[in-house]
Amino acid sequence: MDLKLKNKNALVCGSTQGIGKAAAIALAEEGVNVTLAARNRERLKEVLAELPDEGNHSYIVADFSNPRDLQEQVIKFIENHHGFHILINNTGGPRSGDILNASLEEFDKAFTQHLKCNHVLAQSTIPFMKEVGFGRIVNVISTSVKEPIPGLGVSNTIRGAVGNWSKTLATELGAFGITVNNILPGFTNTERLSEIIKIKAANEEKSFEDMAQIMKNYTPAKRFAEPEELAHVIAFLSSELASYVNGINVPVDGGRTKSL
Repeated sequence: MDLKLKNKNALVCGSTQGIGKAAAIALAEEGVNVTLAARNRERLKEVLAELPDEGNHSYIVADFSNPRDLQEQVIKFIENHHGFHILINNTGGPRSGDILNASLEEFDKAFTQHLKCNHVLAQSTIPFMKEVGFGRIVNVISTSVKEPIPGLGVSNTIRGAVGNWSKTLATELGAFGITVNNILPGFTNTERLSEIIKIKAANEEKSFEDMAQIMKNYTPAKRFAEPEELAHVIAFLSSELASYVNGINVPVDGGRTKSL
């Protein structure tokens, strides 16, 4: 299927590993000029080398704990290179733990890295999208937008805020040919999931393997997703073919989420 993405420009955040990296590769394989964004220059260079040769690919080094610096870096890139038709907002999740034990600093950090950074990136990229009459913003969030996940108190709270921010933005931008949608990953084979399994295993005095199997059994598919499976959905929502899909949450979780 031709997603009609050739020669579009995409900014993919958190693209040195996991879902972000897989999304960058999937878009590049569709002919998109991909700009990676993360804080580790060496890992950015490594991923850049993995992207298909037939594309004008690049990267931006930015710290997502500092939204103003992030915005400055992106604006500078746009001024010196090109605007973006596609924005993939993706940042590592907050530390796990019960919400009652969370510190104010944890909430501040998560709100900054997720909602504030998403917001300044949208503000920086939307003017070009409006100018060309085409834009796709895809936010990688969590199924906790629909059903809070035990032990992820801060994440549940912040993800919900991002979900409402996204829906509001989708309503405001629909008339300009710009869509805003959310991907809600289930258990996906990433470094983040490994960290969660280790913590759960320690808390319940189980082995890593046993805890992983318990978590797989939560899902009708009885397995974890691979990042590439999320990336294919992200690529579709970024495409011309998804022009009438706007303001929705798409769980990619093997059927784990019980709510509709």
